[in-house]
Amino acid sequence: MIKKLLFMGIAGGLGTLSRYFLSMFVQKISGSVFPFGTLVVNLSGCFFAGFLWALFETKMPVSAENRTIILVAFMGAFTTFASFILETGHLIRGSEWLFVIFNILLQNGLGIVALFLGITLAHII
Repeated sequence: MIKKLLFMGIAGGLGTLSRYFLSMFVQKISGSVFPFGTLVVNLSGCFFAGFLWALFETKMPVSAENRTIILVAFMGAFTTFASFILETGHLIRGSEWLFVIFNILLQNGLGIVALFLGITLAHII
C-alpha cells in the first residue's frame, strides 16, 4: 500500500509539472488573453486518457494498480479542469463574453471528440 501511494504521489507530481510547463509554453507562444494553454492541456489530456484507457483494455493489459497510477494519478493531475473553471471565471469577471462562450464550447466539445479519437486510435493500432 505504501509503495502504491508513493508511486501515485510521484505520478501525480509529474502530471502536475507536465500540465504546468505545457500550459505555460502554449500560453506564452499564443500571446493571447484566451487560455490556449489550458485548452491544449485539456484536449491532449482527454485524447491520451481515451487512448490509454482503450489500449490498456485491448492491446496492452495493465494491472489495476498500474492503471490507477497512470490514469488517476498522472492523467488526473495533468487534466484537472480546475484551471478551466478558474480561467473561465476570470473571463466572466472581465466581461469577455465571446471568450467565455468560446472557451466552454471548445474545452467540452473538443474534449469529448479528443477522448473518442484516442479510443479509436488505440483500437486501430
